[in-house]
Amino acid sequence: MKVCVFCGSKEGANPSYIQTAKDLGSWIASHNHELVYGGANVGLMGAVADACLESSGNVIGILPEVLKHYEVAHPDLTEFHWVSDMHTRKAMMENLSDLFVALPGGVGTLEEFFEQLTWKQIGIHTKPVVLFNVEGFYDPLIAFMQNVERMGFLREGDVQNLHIVNDMSEFDALMKNLLSSLLE
Repeated sequence: MKVCVFCGSKEGANPSYIQTAKDLGSWIASHNHELVYGGANVGLMGAVADACLESSGNVIGILPEVLKHYEVAHPDLTEFHWVSDMHTRKAMMENLSDLFVALPGGVGTLEEFFEQLTWKQIGIHTKPVVLFNVEGFYDPLIAFMQNVERMGFLREGDVQNLHIVNDMSEFDALMKNLLSSLLE
């Protein structure tokens, strides 16, 4: 399975964010999955990739040319793609991936996450979308989405279609459930 991880190009203010990124990268490799991500070697992006590589995992990075001056391309990936723009990057990530996980991050992470959630909602894909709510990072976003649903801008149940996990044990349990349901 190819797991696409959206996350920050910065480490964030809480050490738990970077630790969770490392734990997720190690988990992906130890379960013989592949990591698909944004291709940088900085912040949470670099942490998840490095941990996956250190655990002998395969890592596919996709970085748009426009970000050459803002992010540093990871030099040690299994597979690396320079692409022309953000749209191409996101389309390639979607095409390559079987599952999407959003760790903490900024507006870029949110934009990537919401695009995949929207595509799932309208039937472009049926792939799982996971919000990794490290130490309550996404609590305000979850409350906002519940409010959007209450106010009639999402169909009832759309928020429930999103998988929300708070730690690696919940993520591991979710993955076991998702994988067993795929095998049925």
